[in-house]
Amino acid sequence: MVRPSLMNLSAITSASLPKLISYSSFSNCQSCASPSAKLSFFRLFQESSELRKLSTGRQTHSQMITSGFIPTTFVSNCLIQMYIRCVDLDSACKVFDEMPDRDVVSWNAIISGYVQTGLMREAQCLFKAMPDCDVISWNSMISGYMQNGNLNESVELFLEMMKIGVEPDRITFSVVLKLISAWKAYEMGIQIHGLALKMALALDVVTGSALVDMYAKCGSLSDSLCFFREMPQRNWVTWSAIIGGCAQNEQFKNGFDLFLEMQREGIGVSQSSYASLFRSCAGLPCLEVGKQLHGHAMKNNFISDVVVGTATLDMYAKCDSLTDAMRMFWELPNRSRQTCNAMLVGFGRNDRGIEALKLFKFMNISCILADEISLSAVLSACAEAKAYLQGMQVHCLAIKTSHSLNICVMNAILDMYGKCRALVNACNVFEEMEQRDAVSWNVIITALEQNGLYEEAFSHLNQMLLCSLEPDVFTYGSVVKACAALQSLDFGRLIHGRIIKSWLGSDSFVGTALIDMYCKCGMLEEAQALHDRIESQTMVSWNAIISGFSLQKKSEEAQKFFGQMLELGLQPDNFTYATILDTCANLAMMGLGKQIHSQLLKQELHKDVFISSTLVDMYAKCGNMQDALLMFEKMPERDFVSWNAIICGYANHGLGFEALSMFERMKMENITPNHATFIAVLRACGHVGLVDEGLRYFESMNQVYDLEPELEHYSCMVNLLGRSRGVHEALDVINYMPYEADAVIWRALLSACKIHRNVGIAELALEKILLLEPEDSSACILLSNIYAEVGRWDQVSRMRKMMRRSMMKKEPGCSWIEVNSVMHAFIVGDISHPWSELIFNVLDNLIGDMILAGNKAVELDEATTSMEQLVG
Repeated sequence: MVRPSLMNLSAITSASLPKLISYSSFSNCQSCASPSAKLSFFRLFQESSELRKLSTGRQTHSQMITSGFIPTTFVSNCLIQMYIRCVDLDSACKVFDEMPDRDVVSWNAIISGYVQTGLMREAQCLFKAMPDCDVISWNSMISGYMQNGNLNESVELFLEMMKIGVEPDRITFSVVLKLISAWKAYEMGIQIHGLALKMALALDVVTGSALVDMYAKCGSLSDSLCFFREMPQRNWVTWSAIIGGCAQNEQFKNGFDLFLEMQREGIGVSQSSYASLFRSCAGLPCLEVGKQLHGHAMKNNFISDVVVGTATLDMYAKCDSLTDAMRMFWELPNRSRQTCNAMLVGFGRNDRGIEALKLFKFMNISCILADEISLSAVLSACAEAKAYLQGMQVHCLAIKTSHSLNICVMNAILDMYGKCRALVNACNVFEEMEQRDAVSWNVIITALEQNGLYEEAFSHLNQMLLCSLEPDVFTYGSVVKACAALQSLDFGRLIHGRIIKSWLGSDSFVGTALIDMYCKCGMLEEAQALHDRIESQTMVSWNAIISGFSLQKKSEEAQKFFGQMLELGLQPDNFTYATILDTCANLAMMGLGKQIHSQLLKQELHKDVFISSTLVDMYAKCGNMQDALLMFEKMPERDFVSWNAIICGYANHGLGFEALSMFERMKMENITPNHATFIAVLRACGHVGLVDEGLRYFESMNQVYDLEPELEHYSCMVNLLGRSRGVHEALDVINYMPYEADAVIWRALLSACKIHRNVGIAELALEKILLLEPEDSSACILLSNIYAEVGRWDQVSRMRKMMRRSMMKKEPGCSWIEVNSVMHAFIVGDISHPWSELIFNVLDNLIGDMILAGNKAVELDEATTSMEQLVG
């Protein structure tokens, strides 16, 4: 080891020395071993060491040389200790090298200096060269290796120490028990405990405190508490260890009880006990107790301590009180890296990505170097805020500071790119990773699933299995979601089988994903059976089964599940209410919808833009446009979903002009329309026959809003042009659109043919429909009606015979109405309703009144119906 030369000590004059040195003690010093000089130098070196005043110690050393005083081994040892405590290892080594006589203290001091600096190789060389190693030497080396992360070397040294017969002391046991705590080696800890008992050191307060800490950190809090109660003497370290153990084992209440007992015994408080208690408050979480503890720490002048302050703001952040956390952060006199990390993690937990990025910028300005935790937290913030450019900059910083070698940082980078939809970057990072764990695979599989690359997600699952890594709940959750998106029932069942074999079938997270998958694949019975088997049914699992049945148009069953959920005492969330409101809209159950609305008002959830939009949609679909508009106007905030709901409501009820007026108002408020908006607008134009306006809106999709028209938009245009300008223009749209026409578009053309009585194109439309949907009876009946309107009864008869031969049956129409909270359903030809005779009499009277009023359409429909009955 190369050390810089010491300063020219003889060049320092006595005038430059501090006044605390008594020069008279040296001026008459003729003997190099003067007792007074020895005492003076010892005291001055000791004072410099305690105050860590390197400059004073150097000056004293200079004076000792110029005075001609030859230091004894004792004084040289004091000088070495002073240099080591003042972190000047080079000067300490020079003094050690020049010592004519060294004792065991000299060797231990210099070894300790190397250990504290992390130079374990040099310390090991000195240790081996030491003539007589005592227990202090061994303790220094064992502790040094442990502090530098070389746990195996620490254990090997301890075993070698025992082998050669060096008797351990309480410091040895304290260090070794810390080592076992880091390893969580419970069985080894029991053996060390037995050795301490054999040597009568187990009841020593230092060894005992280490045993309490070891048992707690090894997850055996009961053993820790039992030994703690048996200790004859306990100090604040012991109490801090047991309180910290309760926090680490999530026995938070026990920790508070012990703290109160500690106060009653007059032990006082400590930095570590406060930190553990604040961690307990964060774990519960319990903000009120945390605030009381904050006041207690302030009273005892601990709140300015950086460790206690960091634990306090971490508690506020984890209790979702970020305002208090930020105030605590800025009030701290000193902010460490750990303080900033706690604040960054707090911002991340509360989805405050922008504030996290600002804090990270403050860290860089304040020269607070980021570590793995800082980078992981800020990368998570970038992912939450979708801050792609900032995330790339943090990635560069991680590479520059070599933190990119840390697997946690790399996983955070991977997650950031995935959530920012930069899949190419995410895949590149994943491929370049030298080390991957289960989290790495989970992150890339989730990123692929969230970005719609479902097949690639399955491929990565197979690669993960080939690497002998067992998927966990998060892996299966993402893969099952991919199966649901693809509606791949076979692969979903295969994954379900692996989940059962992995003993994860009862997990609520995986179970919820499976329920959603089975619902989206139309397997509602399997979904319900799985829902019933989940051990702990959470709001998420109930939402999955309710939304699944609602998605499959099983609205009544979805409402039954909602009732069961309420009976269990579970409180619905925004998603639950939105789903049930959607079922009310599907069933036109405005009564239940109004009850849900009242509940939302009571819980003050109606201000949520998602809920408000669903209420607008519910009232509109129930035919109550007045309340739909009232709800819309009262919304404090509106997004494109809200505008789409009100525009669709007007369009579906034939109020085309009102729908278009709302669309113009939407544009004036700078809300950008989407594909769904234009579907409603084009339908509104179709209802009121505004062909030119419809064409203009259709063209503006691509030209103004950069929206490529989809198949449903072309269907609206076929319907609009077919009804207003004739079937030939509608057919031109079908021929020139960039998509292959589906059955819906051909049905729209067929409906237009009925209006214009165009048999030729109607036959073409029916031919196309039957190619796509051979069992469609409604299209055949529509063409039959067109034949009847033009008087081609032979074709009507042929069509009916063809339908009978093909076993086609018209699906019976169904309608329902809610009266006095009772649902009444009606099916064509059904006379099961108790009031059916009265209902049919009223209908006959209404039809008669309409005919008398001159409604020719009714006469034509009556004639058509009679003819259909005659021909079979």
